[in-house]
Amino acid sequence: MRYKTPLLAIATAVSALAAVAASPAQALDLPCSTAKLIVPWGAGGDTDIIFRLLADEANKEGAKPKLQVVNVGGQGGNKGAKDAKASEPDGCTLFAIHDSAIISYLAGRVNFTWDAFDPIASVSYTPSVIGANAGTPYKDMKGLVAAAKKAPGTVTAGVTLGSTSQFVFLLIEDAANIKFKYVPYEGTRQRLTALLAKNIELGEMNILTAKEYMKENSIKGLGIAAEKRDPLAPDLPTLKEQGVDVVYGLTRGIVAPKGTKPEVIKYWEGIIDKAAHSKAVEGALNAKGTSVVFKGPAEYAAFFKKSYDQYEKLAISIGMYKKK
Repeated sequence: MRYKTPLLAIATAVSALAAVAASPAQALDLPCSTAKLIVPWGAGGDTDIIFRLLADEANKEGAKPKLQVVNVGGQGGNKGAKDAKASEPDGCTLFAIHDSAIISYLAGRVNFTWDAFDPIASVSYTPSVIGANAGTPYKDMKGLVAAAKKAPGTVTAGVTLGSTSQFVFLLIEDAANIKFKYVPYEGTRQRLTALLAKNIELGEMNILTAKEYMKENSIKGLGIAAEKRDPLAPDLPTLKEQGVDVVYGLTRGIVAPKGTKPEVIKYWEGIIDKAAHSKAVEGALNAKGTSVVFKGPAEYAAFFKKSYDQYEKLAISIGMYKKK
């Protein structure tokens, strides 16, 4: 009996410590009850959907402060980036970022890139699909290349200028030695609407969107810019299979304003890690043709550095380099 009290006390102490360690509320005392996660695109787009899933799951698992997605569209994602960059580095503002942060800089649309922020974590990767409107005379990449060679600069591609949606077509131009005519749109939804209305011939999208519209024959899937076919659409060939050596997709993640304290970065990294690897988020993203690819702050920064070098080299080679 003399051991009962000490053992009970130890067990109680261990349980209390575990509860504190597991509780996000105990981790940090941030100066806000709700933290903004700025998504620099309109509601309903691919990036918005992914980060709303993540934020909802983080909140369900006890994130404190709660995460609230705030859409700040405009300027091809750069208006939201500017707002996030100008925010206080107090842990109360986070920014949903992807490859466009590099491309917009190289294209001369903004004078800052990924290193204007402190990386927290990467979240997902989505390969690009090239789609054509239902009225086009070609049905695959070989047909598209032939049409573009026959009438250079006339095949229309809907893009957000200086963004990833244009970059993938620039890569295709370079790989196939062809030229497109670019028609500018603000974001994903506007480009897709134009494609469905046959106002443009080509558009870039994710596999789930492509699959949905391919099924109803309103869009032709010409190919996926991945190393291998996607199980969601196994009949859709890769660009490489069709002689166009392009592999391309978006890596999405979360960063904080420059100067955010390491302990704040670590706190949010833990929250994002737990949410991204939940069954709910992994399942939902996989169903949308997106994979969870998690990298912590150091690994994510290394990824950005490597990606920047690759993008810069490509931007120079294809004549896109206009860095301010």
